Amino acid sequence: MSARHTGTPQHARGNDTAEAASTRSVQLLQLLDALKLASSEQQRGQLLAYLDLLERWNRVYNLTAVREPQQMLTLHLADCLALLPALAEQAPRRLLDVGSGGGLPGLVLAIMRPDIQVTLNDAVQKKCAFMQQAAAELRLQNVEVQHGRVEQFEGQTYDCITSRAFSDLATLVKLTERLLAQEGRWAAMKGLPPREELAALPAEIETQVQTLDVPGLQAQRCVVWMLRRTISTQDQGSR
Repeated sequence: MSARHTGTPQHARGNDTAEAASTRSVQLLQLLDALKLASSEQQRGQLLAYLDLLERWNRVYNLTAVREPQQMLTLHLADCLALLPALAEQAPRRLLDVGSGGGLPGLVLAIMRPDIQVTLNDAVQKKCAFMQQAAAELRLQNVEVQHGRVEQFEGQTYDCITSRAFSDLATLVKLTERLLAQEGRWAAMKGLPPREELAALPAEIETQVQTLDVPGLQAQRCVVWMLRRTISTQDQGSR
């Protein structure tokens, strides 16, 4: 008596996987086009491979609460890609991503901007292990991963310090100010403009809230740019 097979045939599962990959590739092209972002075939392949890695590792290590591949494309990838046009105006050479977690936005920025040296920092070892593996598999030569609390991090200074889900603005500034270059800027990704957080910042911090248009996301997103306020000669003399 022959064995009875149950479930979806292997070839059907393979076809489903190929179809899903093709759909995701088209969606990525549409996303990049909507954001007016130029990309190479290699970069698009890296972005899709990154999403695949994030999805697979997330099943075991719980890197993000977002589980569905389609949601990852919109809530994570599109959200981080939307920062790129604004970041281009700042032209950073060295960037520190604090509380990077699963590499958001740091790994996405590193893929799209190979000219920027990106340091990814997180206090959770399993998240750093994922980011190191992802950087290796994606062959990102411009990425460094630093495990540990950022307040204990001793590194070079950075032109830009990003964060996406790390802390409130005042805490971010307090813990990382020594790591920001003299003319550098913080770029804190938020949902709605965080009015209470903005009000709690020290007087010497100048801010600008820039709206981010995230294709496919029915929610408001923004980036809060922060820099040290320039003290004029007149202000210094009045002290």
